[in-house]
Amino acid sequence: MTAPGEGADPAGRVAFLRREVERHNRLYYEQDAPEVPDAEYDRLFRELQSLEGQYPHLRTADSPTQRVGGGRLDAFEPVRHAVPMLSIRTETDTGPEGALAFDARIRRDLGLTDDAPPVEYDAELKYDGLALSLRYEHGVLVRAATRGDGQTGEDVTRNIRTIHRIPLRLRADPAPAVLEVRGEVYMALADFEAFNRRAEAAGEKLLVNPRNAAAGSVRQLDSAVTARRPLSFFAYGLGEVDGWAVPGTQSGILDALAALGLPVCELRAVLSGGQALADFHADVSDKRRQLPFEIDGVVYKVNELALQARLGFLTREPRFAVAHKFPPEEGVTDVLGIEIQVGRTGALTPVARLKPVFVGGVTVTNATLHNEDEVARKDVRIGDAVVVRRAGDVIPEVVRVVPRDGPRADPFRMPEVCPVCQSQATREEGEAVRRCAGGLYCEAQRKQALLHFASRRAMDIEGLGEKIVDQLVDRDLVHTPADLYRLKREQLAGLERMGEKSAENLIAAIDRSRDTTLQRFVFALGIRNVGEATARDLANFFGDLDPIVAAPVEALVEVPDVGPVVARSIREFFDQPHNGEVIAGLREQVRWTPIAVHSAPRPLAGKTFVLTGTLPSMTRDEARARIEQRGGKVAGSVSAKTHYVVAGAEAGSKLEKAQALGVPVLDESALLELLEKL
Repeated sequence: MTAPGEGADPAGRVAFLRREVERHNRLYYEQDAPEVPDAEYDRLFRELQSLEGQYPHLRTADSPTQRVGGGRLDAFEPVRHAVPMLSIRTETDTGPEGALAFDARIRRDLGLTDDAPPVEYDAELKYDGLALSLRYEHGVLVRAATRGDGQTGEDVTRNIRTIHRIPLRLRADPAPAVLEVRGEVYMALADFEAFNRRAEAAGEKLLVNPRNAAAGSVRQLDSAVTARRPLSFFAYGLGEVDGWAVPGTQSGILDALAALGLPVCELRAVLSGGQALADFHADVSDKRRQLPFEIDGVVYKVNELALQARLGFLTREPRFAVAHKFPPEEGVTDVLGIEIQVGRTGALTPVARLKPVFVGGVTVTNATLHNEDEVARKDVRIGDAVVVRRAGDVIPEVVRVVPRDGPRADPFRMPEVCPVCQSQATREEGEAVRRCAGGLYCEAQRKQALLHFASRRAMDIEGLGEKIVDQLVDRDLVHTPADLYRLKREQLAGLERMGEKSAENLIAAIDRSRDTTLQRFVFALGIRNVGEATARDLANFFGDLDPIVAAPVEALVEVPDVGPVVARSIREFFDQPHNGEVIAGLREQVRWTPIAVHSAPRPLAGKTFVLTGTLPSMTRDEARARIEQRGGKVAGSVSAKTHYVVAGAEAGSKLEKAQALGVPVLDESALLELLEKL
């Protein structure tokens, strides 16, 4: 058939150009065998764009021109999955026994005897990317969504259209009314390395690793950014289906998806019995470093869908499938130094600086030591030889010290001050992590502190999101929350993707936040262990900020639900001179109305009650309120420090423990008598 010329019927010419462009896309992206130079492909593509521009009624959702990225999204719309996107259980034994254990469990759950035939499985790769659901209606891609929490994901359709390996139209006639395809977006290793080479040459930010690159690219607010990143996709399952004869096996589903034009990995197998699964796991592990993309294990699925239905599901996982990961990869190297990283929440993490070592396909120069207890337990010192593991194929960690002859350096000691801001670094009882008390002042915590300060339940500064905060801090425009109130419209307008109107809106939102409440302000400070409820209790108890700032621990523990740990956190926060300076700056910008505090008698101050069982005439909440009104505290468990246990009907172990400890027990009438007497 002769191709319609450039002067032919527009509809016929458009149809021809679409076929040609899609054919060249398949040759280029799927078969790596282009037939025409890039210039010729570009000419065909531009002509198709031009015709669709002249005749808009000819432009459809499955046109290859709709892959072009463009337009910025303000946010991602939520998408409710018609069929939940469940995760798969991970087999903890990374050796061959993991495969055998899975097979044994399947046989047991199916009620198979020892002499029954082996179970047939479909064995696939476990891709290291981002799970995705593609919804096709009548053969045309209409929506793409992330997994999210399994029930609700995010609509990333515009970004996914830029991925050439994902077909915009299925090869099916007739096409199913609905076909949801589940799979994984990933970035091939060669594409990842090529992208980073180009980025480095242009002085742009490098991608960290292929997995993060894939996930971050899919969730870009600007689809043009996604379009510039070389993403790929493998299909591995189904969601909602309507009007399509689903094959009876998992392997049959994958074959059918491939026939529809969807990319399906060829490295898969139909196997019988646990030993065959173990052999597949070992074989893929040997081939792993030769693969063009990253994987972190294999997946086994019972092949017959009828047996899958019999096995069913746990709460969030199918019984018929398991992810069998590979053993973490390890190497030996020397510790050159131990440094402290301060996280966004103030956590101090010791990090070993290592003599470069090649582990799991990458050169490792740093490895986490987690916390000071782990450093002490492993006794890691500068100059030691250590085993390094890539845990989860992403985060390297020091596993153990390799003994060797000769003297060792002194044991490592965690600093008692923050290495960034010199604030006190404290470790609360029962915690493994030491934290910087610098809070609002500490540069390492600054971005997170600002985001918390601006959050909806704190100061509620609409429009002050992560990307703007990053720019404000990186450009040295904002050091503390008080600096937000000194920003000028022209400073904001100079930020990336802001513009005059957005800058005006943000300035207006900042101005609106100047009038707030004491509760919101206290919560916005980001004091450790102080949430919304505690901020409210502090505000209602003290009435204004100055009494809170000045309150000793003994006074703070009188506040309802404020125990010794929370009281110490509050006291330590206000004792830091840096925080005092920040708060002083904020008080020049922010206003609230003090709360009238009624000095009612508090005869039960210092007394702790525990409520258990059902009371005859009032709920536990009512009893709690009456106790707290008189200064008492209500705890959840009985200890030697409990003053009274109030027991109603069907009181259980708390009553027994009170009797064992000799704690006075009151019934409702005795409680009421006590309250009325005081």
